[in-house]
Amino acid sequence: MSDVAAINNLVQKRNQLKAEIAKVIVGQDDVVDQILVCIFSGGHALLIGVPGLAKTLLINTLSQALGLNFKRIQFTPDLMPSDILGSEILDENRHFKFIKGPVFSNIILADEINRTPPKTQAALLEAMQERSVTISGHNYKLDLPYFVLATQNPIEQEGTYPLPEAQLDRFMFAVKLEYPSFEEEVEVVKRTTSGQSQVINPLFTAEEIIDFQQLIRRIPVADNVIEYAVQLVSKTRPDNMLANEYVKNYLDWGAGPRASQNLILAAKTFAAFKGKFSPDIEDVQAVAVGILRHRIIKNYKADAEGISEEMIIQKLL
Repeated sequence: MSDVAAINNLVQKRNQLKAEIAKVIVGQDDVVDQILVCIFSGGHALLIGVPGLAKTLLINTLSQALGLNFKRIQFTPDLMPSDILGSEILDENRHFKFIKGPVFSNIILADEINRTPPKTQAALLEAMQERSVTISGHNYKLDLPYFVLATQNPIEQEGTYPLPEAQLDRFMFAVKLEYPSFEEEVEVVKRTTSGQSQVINPLFTAEEIIDFQQLIRRIPVADNVIEYAVQLVSKTRPDNMLANEYVKNYLDWGAGPRASQNLILAAKTFAAFKGKFSPDIEDVQAVAVGILRHRIIKNYKADAEGISEEMIIQKLL
């Protein structure tokens, strides 16, 4: 199949996928779009939202529709790295045998990742970055495609271990979940309090998803679009000559080079979903907020004046 036909096929499959997810999930259109861009770009996502906004249900539905296996790990203060990676035990023949942990799955929901100590967070982040796990000197490859969705509750900060900036940078997108609108909430209550259940049909195989991820990598990008993405990221750095007064006033740190790479990858996927064969500047702008939100660090002045990360990014766009 030519790349042109493959992109047309991707558009069709993505529309079917969204229709399948909509059987169970009401609204959350923007959130679903960003997660799909993330999966087909080969990245990971951080979901920020209060409890009860159907984060687990969304990921479970998505994994069924994608035809992938799914594991949920509830992060707690006493969770150990071996609880997620697996451990070696002595079998009846007195040989060491490796028992795989829940990290060996295609889609991982890391629920409340900021509840667990840094050592356990770091174990998951090695798996995210390397797509492999090292136990007792042995390296075990993870099944591809591999996608981590971590959730974070923005309200309760007592007894949490916020992710350090270097670890936040591993996530392609930070997606904010908002409360549903009145009409959406009415629909949610109707659906969830009746006896009906929806059957989700798997639409992909793991091989198909990997093929689409490779297709995204092959999409050409014009130099001016790459330069725009790099300039946009450079403008978030307060000590850069491209930074405006607004950034110098309200930011302590800007985004690193990984942000530029992710902007281009996500823009390619976003363009492909619309049936375009190459992304333009509008596609970069469409994915910018989700990619830059968790990579810029505000100062105390921004907090005092109620300036959000989104406001700063919109100013730059």
